Amino acid sequence: MFLIIGYVLALGAVMVGFLWEGGKIATLLHPLLPEGTMIVGAAVGGFLASNPMPIIKAVAANIMKPLKGSKYPKAVYMEALMMQYEVYVNIKKGGLLALEQDVNDPHSSSIFKKYEAMLHDHHALDFFCDSMKLLINGSAKIDEIDQVMDRDLDVHHTESAAPGAAVNNLADSMPAFGIVACVVGIIITMGFLDQPPNVIGAKVGAALVGTMLGIFVGYAIVGPLAKNMDQVSAIESHFFNALRAGLVAFGNGAAPVTAVEFARRAIPSSERPGAQELEEVVRQIKPR
Repeated sequence: MFLIIGYVLALGAVMVGFLWEGGKIATLLHPLLPEGTMIVGAAVGGFLASNPMPIIKAVAANIMKPLKGSKYPKAVYMEALMMQYEVYVNIKKGGLLALEQDVNDPHSSSIFKKYEAMLHDHHALDFFCDSMKLLINGSAKIDEIDQVMDRDLDVHHTESAAPGAAVNNLADSMPAFGIVACVVGIIITMGFLDQPPNVIGAKVGAALVGTMLGIFVGYAIVGPLAKNMDQVSAIESHFFNALRAGLVAFGNGAAPVTAVEFARRAIPSSERPGAQELEEVVRQIKPR
């Protein structure tokens, strides 16, 4: 929502200032299509040429995230904490092997089925269940599991940061392509030097629209979009860190409620449930 508001304010401020100084909208609209075609076409062509297909697909998949916002609000964090507590308390009651089938096939698990947000987030679900498998199977020590989860988070961070970086590179190229459009306009103007000053002035003005358009679109439209994509990606990484914190604490011998408290402390303050609020919720969860 704020992305759209920002776009409207940026465009509105420029247009108000332009009209305030006596500019005419027609002066901008007339060259907008040819100049815009050159700038956008060249920028998109450069984007396609400089990025491999996986990055292009990732950008397409993530381009709308700034409009949707983070998919991890407070309610989803609370659900993840409840899920962790139920997993840990069942292990305390029945031993590690009691959860073997659940983590091997979470979609059939009576525990995981209760938590739809987690169940439908396959990246987070795989991250948690694959790590739990190492703990349950005894194939790795908890410090080794922590290292594996840390490595997984590094890979996830690198992959999730790539779309924003690609779009940011696109934003950086827009002013340069605006200059290209301007130069093309000046070249065209050279063929009209025998015309009256008002004709030459209109041609030069149209050329300069290209420079203005490239700078404005790059720094006021595409650049903020790339930054917003990066921030959404960073917010999502907190969710994985909360899962990691709880699991590692439990693997180190913490009681279920203490392990969940470790996870709660890893949640950003803006989305973090209160300690009393969490305690009241998990108190209602009973081992199966």
